[in-house]
Amino acid sequence: MAILPAAATEDEFDALSEEELEPGVATLRAKFGLTELPVRRYEDGSLPVYALGDKWVLKLFPPVFAAETATESSVLRALDGRLPIDTPGLRETGELDGWGYVLMEQLRGHTLKTVWPDLSEADKEWLGPRLGEALAALHAVRDPSLDALEPQDWQGFLAAQRAKVVAHQRRTGLAEAWLEQIPEFLDSVDLGSPPPVLLHTEFMRDHLMMVRGREGWQVSGLFDFEPAMRGAAEYDFVAAGIFVAGGDPAFLRRLLLGYGCSAAQLDETFARRCLAYALLHKYSNLRWFLETLPAPPAPTLPSLALTWWGA
Repeated sequence: MAILPAAATEDEFDALSEEELEPGVATLRAKFGLTELPVRRYEDGSLPVYALGDKWVLKLFPPVFAAETATESSVLRALDGRLPIDTPGLRETGELDGWGYVLMEQLRGHTLKTVWPDLSEADKEWLGPRLGEALAALHAVRDPSLDALEPQDWQGFLAAQRAKVVAHQRRTGLAEAWLEQIPEFLDSVDLGSPPPVLLHTEFMRDHLMMVRGREGWQVSGLFDFEPAMRGAAEYDFVAAGIFVAGGDPAFLRRLLLGYGCSAAQLDETFARRCLAYALLHKYSNLRWFLETLPAPPAPTLPSLALTWWGA
């Protein structure tokens, strides 16, 4: 008899109750010898993730997303000790009733999203370059295990995203005045053929950890690698600009200089490429971005590119 319920589609997974997952969590805790530790499910996140005491984190992958188990575990192995900030150490990974699981170390501190309101301007000036350094180190990691990450054909991935971009953005509720600009804007941007690197794809305040030391806040870690991909490095500047900098070009400039970009590189052409990747991003929602970030001086995509990425 199955311990964990079937979830062959996203709708089936979304319909599951917490009680239906409890037997599986209990079984895995026993398997790991961690039954004495308290269990707490994290409220955020698209997948079931549990704190087991204050040292371990258990992440479950339903059958519909089971392939992401290998992505998370392979990236955690490849990154172990190779960034200037911590990433979760991998303890166990496997499958139970078609569900994947990863047991990993819990990172210290609080998410950057939580502490952001408490950061001073001096804190933010210090933070930008440190985040850029961490992202550059991530992109520099080379490991044969990462060659299996999708997409295997980056240009093919972009072409597929381009073919459905207007329909996708329309489904999110984006206004027609913006939708009609997308094809011409993308035609005007040359994304080139940069070498593929390891991409986090969601490098954002929610996934960065901070600790307060005697000298102020410090970056302590980065987590959540199940959506990792291989592709153009600038694809990760989408989340950095939207979900870390929050559309603040001054903060983004410090992050990008810390990454290793030169001031001369951060021109209008760069900003347009970043917006193009934002439109083509796997998790793009331009309507929501426009509601959340600073408005451009003119209702055009070139103006928007400069407003959010004009670093």
